[in-house]
Amino acid sequence: MTIPNLITLLRFVLVPAVVFALLAGEVEWAFAGFAFAAISDGVDGFIARQFNQRSELGAYLDPMADKLLLVSVFVVLGYMGHLPLWLVVAAVSRDGLIVGGVLLSAIMQQPVAMKPLLVSKANTLVQLLLATFVLAGLAFEMSLGPLYTGLVYLSGLLTVASGAAYLVGWIKHMGGYVDTGTPGG
Repeated sequence: MTIPNLITLLRFVLVPAVVFALLAGEVEWAFAGFAFAAISDGVDGFIARQFNQRSELGAYLDPMADKLLLVSVFVVLGYMGHLPLWLVVAAVSRDGLIVGGVLLSAIMQQPVAMKPLLVSKANTLVQLLLATFVLAGLAFEMSLGPLYTGLVYLSGLLTVASGAAYLVGWIKHMGGYVDTGTPGG
């Protein structure tokens, strides 16, 4: 087990702690746990690259830990009324459809290689910023005003765009479409 994988496992453990802190009204602790998880994500990636500790297990665990934390925080913030429910439903549905597509592809013996798209990376970044700012706003009792509104709508737009991009790619993959770069081929 590599050091980056141990750090990633710590992020899995932080998920219920952050959720519990939020639901218990301990928003300062929730913010601290979320911030620690975000920082540790950067640290484990740095260690993996700099010290040649990349692993196949880490390639799967790292994005799972990130998504579990982000989706859990989104759901709880939505439940508490700090994020619009339409955005929470869109984000959770997108992730569920991606996981369902990957599983269905594997069951049908047409496994999909998971490659994050640029729009998906942008989506994750904006969702992470939104969750961070909302948690910070709650922890430090500050208003986010137009920043909140802008991040909510940008997150919604990127969630839909990223989900659509993955859906198109999945349909092409399952249909056996191969782009040769020539029209009609």
